[in-house]
Amino acid sequence: MAKRGVIVVAGGSGLRMGGAIPKQFMILGGMPVVGRTINTFAEALPGCDIVVVLPEEHIAMWKNLASRFDIAPHRCIAGGKERFDSVKCGIEALPMETEYIAVHDGVRALVSKALIIKTMLEAEEHGAVIPVTGVVNSYRRLLDDGTTEHIDRGRLRIVQTPQTFGAELLRKAYEQPYDERFTDDASVVEAMGVTIATIEGEARNIKLTTPDDMEYAEWLLSR
Repeated sequence: MAKRGVIVVAGGSGLRMGGAIPKQFMILGGMPVVGRTINTFAEALPGCDIVVVLPEEHIAMWKNLASRFDIAPHRCIAGGKERFDSVKCGIEALPMETEYIAVHDGVRALVSKALIIKTMLEAEEHGAVIPVTGVVNSYRRLLDDGTTEHIDRGRLRIVQTPQTFGAELLRKAYEQPYDERFTDDASVVEAMGVTIATIEGEARNIKLTTPDDMEYAEWLLSR
């Protein structure tokens, strides 16, 4: 079996959530958000190495909180200024024998085991894969002269995580210097000219950002 690694990026400050603690540490369905994320990956990919990347000032807080819950084994490391830097730290923390790496937003705590497994299997076949969903809203593009034009939503996709890659490919991609256009791992890998495969994501795999998101996630868990 291929050696699999997981990087859980949990570096948000949670300003839009408005709570007293970082959003990744808030309790969702009786479990800290990032703890739920860790456990889902541990169940989906038995034996995988899980590295959680946090702001250095949050590591002690997380270790104290995690000790009160039944959370799968994982390692915590300090991240960097940008998400790019944090993922790079996570890559460096995984064993060199790791063959495939999944990178996931820690606050996407409702991701299913099925989606995790599917992205890993697709990465083993294609080398680089991300989950995406279609859009239901209408969109317009802002032009240089201040006017707007319609965009065909049939050609748009919402990008999710986990984004999963061959480890050698991801390591090489993160040797590139940081570019502000790097908004996710796929954009970093794609900058090397690599084609990114896509699979259908999940409507419930939302990124918990606001109090309304937390309320919706609690409702989903209660169903």
